[in-house]
Amino acid sequence: MTKEGPNVPLPNTQRPDPREERLAKALRANLRRRKAQDRARAETSQESEEETK
Repeated sequence: MTKEGPNVPLPNTQRPDPREERLAKALRANLRRRKAQDRARAETSQESEEETK
């Protein structure tokens, strides 16, 4: 019988490796940030167009 502590890693089929998880999290955060920036840019460009009319 093997000695297994509480920190036995699960096989990769059940849990993505932490590096992939970290990269995925970073990509999602970047995407959210980019969308927010685009939205803010679109709003400011609309406001400046309205001011020039």
